[in-house]
Order: sequence, then C-alpha cells, then structure tokens
Amino acid sequence: MKRGRGEKLDNFLSSNRQRPFQILILFGLLYILLITLEIPFLFKSGYSGLSRELIPPSRLDSEQDFERREALVRPLETVSLNTHQLDHRHLTEHKILSGLVFNDSTFHLWGREGSSELYESAKNAWKVGKKIWEELEAMNLRSIAEKSENGSESCPPSISLYGSELSARGLVMVLPCGLTLGSHITVVGKPLAAESNPVHSVMLSQFVMELQGLKAVDAEDPPRILHYNPRLKGDWSGKPVIEQNTCYRMHWGLSQRCDGGESKADEETVDGLVKCEKWVQDDDSPEVESKATWWFNRLIGRTRKVTVDWPFPFAEGKLFVLTLRAGLEGYHVSVDGRHVTSFSYRTGFALEDATGLSLSGDIDVQSVFAASLPSAHPSFAPQQQIDLSSRWRAPSLPEFDVELFIGVLSTGNHFAERMALRKSWMQHKLIKSSRVVSRFFVALHSRKEVNVELKKEAEFFGDIVIVPYMDNYDLVVLKTVSLCEYGIHTVSAKYIMKCDDDTFVRVDAVLNEARKVPDDRSFYIGNMNQFSKPLRNGKWAVTYEEWPEERYPPYANGPGYIMSSDIARFILSEFESHKLRLFKMEDVSMGMWVAQFNSSKPVVYVHSLKFCQFGCIEDYYTAHYQSPRQMKCLWDKLQTQTRPQCCNMR
Repeated sequence: MKRGRGEKLDNFLSSNRQRPFQILILFGLLYILLITLEIPFLFKSGYSGLSRELIPPSRLDSEQDFERREALVRPLETVSLNTHQLDHRHLTEHKILSGLVFNDSTFHLWGREGSSELYESAKNAWKVGKKIWEELEAMNLRSIAEKSENGSESCPPSISLYGSELSARGLVMVLPCGLTLGSHITVVGKPLAAESNPVHSVMLSQFVMELQGLKAVDAEDPPRILHYNPRLKGDWSGKPVIEQNTCYRMHWGLSQRCDGGESKADEETVDGLVKCEKWVQDDDSPEVESKATWWFNRLIGRTRKVTVDWPFPFAEGKLFVLTLRAGLEGYHVSVDGRHVTSFSYRTGFALEDATGLSLSGDIDVQSVFAASLPSAHPSFAPQQQIDLSSRWRAPSLPEFDVELFIGVLSTGNHFAERMALRKSWMQHKLIKSSRVVSRFFVALHSRKEVNVELKKEAEFFGDIVIVPYMDNYDLVVLKTVSLCEYGIHTVSAKYIMKCDDDTFVRVDAVLNEARKVPDDRSFYIGNMNQFSKPLRNGKWAVTYEEWPEERYPPYANGPGYIMSSDIARFILSEFESHKLRLFKMEDVSMGMWVAQFNSSKPVVYVHSLKFCQFGCIEDYYTAHYQSPRQMKCLWDKLQTQTRPQCCNMR
C-alpha cells in the first residue's frame, strides 16, 4: 500500500496536466506575501508615492530646488486647490510658482552665447522678481489689503478747469467717478490755424477730444471710449469731416464719419437723434432759379422756399462752445447750441469707465466744465473686480493626462480681464470636466499692492501660475516657456495652446481643429505670417544682431495658436540645456523654435484666419482685443445661438 501511494504521488508530480495548476498556486502565495509586506509601507508613507513622476529625478542643490521639483508632480484630487482644509502656504510653495528653473548659472551660460542685451535684461528681471517674491511671502498681506480698501477718492458732482489749469495737467481732466446717465461736459475752445504737413504736402487743421478709461489699465494706453476728431481741412475726402470711433488696446472699431450729409432716413437713430446732421447743400453750390420760373411763381403767389444750410461747426480762429452729453443710447454732441452728431454706445465700454477727458491737436482750450457727475464711486480697487465665489474656482487637476492645455498670458493688474475669462469661456464643459485645463501665466508687477492682490487671487482661484521675474514686454517670451513647462510636466497635455487674456476661445472648435492632424504628426496651427520682415526703424525696430536675416520664419500671431506636445517638449529641453534662443517678440520666437524643430522632424503648418488677429469674425475659433464686457457678450451668444456670432462694435 505504501508503494502504491508513492507511485500515485509520483504520477501526480510528473503529470503535465497538473503542473500549470501548481505554478499558479505558487504565484498566488507569493502575491499574498508581497501585499502583506506593502500595506504597512503605504500607511507610513502616504498616497503621494502613487503619483506618476513625469520627469526623471536629477541632483538637487538646495531646498528651493527640492520644492520646485516636487511641484512637477501632478496631485490627486485629495490635494486639489479647491480643498478648503489645505495649508495655503504649502500651495504657494508648490503650486503658485512656475516650475521653470531660474538661477545664476542659467544666465551665466546664456551670456556666453551672445545676444547679451536681452539675456542681461532677463537676469536683472529675475533677480528683482526673486527679491519681490521673498518680500511678498514675508509681509502681512491682510494689513496691506485693509489699507488699500480704506483709500477712497472723493467724487464731486461737478468739475471745472480753466485753459491754463488744463494745460498744466497735460490737457487731461480726470473724472474720478466716470460718467452716468445725464452727465455732460462743456468745452470752450478755438481751433488753431492750419499748419503744413510735410508728409502729405497739405494744410491740416484738426483736434481730438477723447473720453478715456484712465483707470481701466495700468502702464499701457488707456482705451478710447469715445474718439471725437473734427478735421477742418478734411482728409482724403478733401472736405471737412468729423470722425468718431473707439479703441481698445490699439484696436480701432468701425469708424463713424460725418461729412456734411444728413444720415439716411432708414438708418437707426440714437435717442431719436440722427447720427450725422447736414451742414452742406447736396450739390455744394447755391441753387440758380431761372427768370421764367421766378415770374411764374410770383404770378401764382407761391413764395420761395427758404433753405437753411448750416456751415461746418468749427472754423479756424472762431470760438466754439461744444457740449457732450451722455444719453440713454449714446453720446450726443452739440456745438453752439445746435445738435451735430450722436454716437451709439458700443459693446465693451461703459459710462463709469470714462474716467478722463483728453484734448489734443490744433486747439486753444479756454475752459472745460463737467457736471451731473455720479456721486457714488464704482470702485476700481482690484479686490472689487474679483468675485470671490467658489463657482469660479478652477477644477482639480485630473489624475489622467489632459487632451488640451490652454495657457493664458496675463499681466498682474489685469484683474478684470482674468475674471471675465473665468465667467465666460473657462466655464466650457470641457474645462469643467478637466478634459481641457487652462491656467494664467503672470509675472510680478512693479507695484506692491498689485502683487499682494495677485497672490491672494492665485491662492483662491487656483488657476494662476506666477513666473517669478519683474514683468517686461521684451521678456513675455519667458511666460511662454513656462507655459510649455506646465503643459508638459504638470498636466502632460497632448496639445498645448497659447493665448492672451483679451482673447476669447471657442474651446471645442480649437480642440477639433487639433484633432484633424494625425496623431503621429507634429503640428503648429494658427493665423500664420508667411513672409514677415523685421522692422529696422521705429518703436518695434530689430537690429541685425538680434535677427540678421531679411525674413522671419513662418509664425502664428500671438493672440492664439496651438502646437503638438513634442514641440513644447523640445522648447523646454532647449531652455533647460541653456541653448534656447530668446527673442523679444513672443510669437516670432515661437516661429523660430518651431522652424528649428522642423529641421529634424517635419511639422505640419496649418493656417486659419479663424484664429482672428484683429477683433472678431463670424465662425471664429478665437477673437482678439475683446474687453471684459465683450467676453460676456460672446459667451452669452455662444450659449443661445446655433452659429457663433461676434459682439462687434456697432
């Protein structure tokens, strides 16, 4: 019996059919053993060890480098910016600051490669920014915020200035509370004699009166809420004309010209008044009546019809009294008691934004009087422009890789612009579901109170990445590099988009455009400039040292473009190895980098006018130069209209 049992055991062990079953049992026992050993380790170390590190670890020289490296790991939802129980100081160190590494060695290596002027500027901006950020973290933000809230301006019901007083103020009258319905401004002045213009070889005489948004922006040209420009000697038409318009960030709206002909009967009015009054005859010559007609009219007793033809309201050396009044539907201008023009309010501008009256050109101003001004101050303090509602907070970063990352370049004091984006296209379902992620990229401001509010805003909304250098127009390119770093290391996006904070983005349309390119192809999509040349003179001059060639490589206009992630990864790699060529124009820089990438791997260039550079067009993908109010208008239309429509200035 014992031998029989042994033979059965030998048969069992030698059987080919039973061997896989034994191996499976052994693997099962080994798995249970490993799990038993792993569970205590997880409870000791926490869950952060489960997050996927997106870049290989490197040698860390300091605690600051350790903090930056930790910021590159994408958090789980349990540590999102929307969690109220989070330590805000921890968030500041790890999430608010850009992961882009700036240090002395970076600028030292750059300096050896040439183009020293721009790199020296970047080095100085970084040093100043680093100091500002350290002071910002050390100071008491609450006490500074309270001081700024307590400071309020008085709002007199009327303001008057004589010509000498106005000249001393640069021909600008400040209206601290803006205007309101029924406000009116009276200007007494005298047009000066025409002067010869050497460019056009003609005699010109013109002046400009503008309502400006002096408090709407800082360190840039204020928006022209109303541009009123009488040209006594005319322009290309050769006849006297009055031009009215608006301008936001150097983008002029559709001009309204009054050249002496009365507005058409079927044209819309403004508060019942025509936009342009008539001041010349139709044929511009006196009517000649024949003798026969004169005798016939006298015989039948018909009296001659008397016509009154008003002259052009302004004449050289002749005193005038101009009154600008804010009506229900628009502005109305009368001269010497007679209505001359009316101008409809345009989307994007409001009466309270008109905080200054500017006069310039060929005019001698005697006095200016503004009355019926608002007594209540619509506060322009940054904290008043921020809606601290959890509804507008950024969604948590997802555990999965996102399809599209949208980086928005902004400026520290553009609180209203960022808030407008949060309330408009950033509410798109693709962003709310975290399939698409969007972040603002902002550098530090020269004013301390702006940086204080910026830091508070970043901590609350969780959608701001601060690039720690002193903001400078020539260094905007550093924000773009930081954008690439975030898109690659933090969200691991498939596509990366760059836009400005005055750009409205149709998120679904942009994503669909990127999806049209096959997954195995690198691409660069936008409104392409194919044969652009550098300017060698003027404000935007580029020296031969900065760019020696006669043409730039193809580049997409800066307000909005998309690229595949491999291009962004290449840019970041070149930056980290101190080989990335910096150029003072951000969009041209991107074209240079893409061209360099294209030399080793083919890039699909896609040109589309729907990435609108100036304003908005029908069926747009992006719309540029949109004010905060226009952002809301575009979003509202996108929700109600079957086809995307613009909120163009009428």
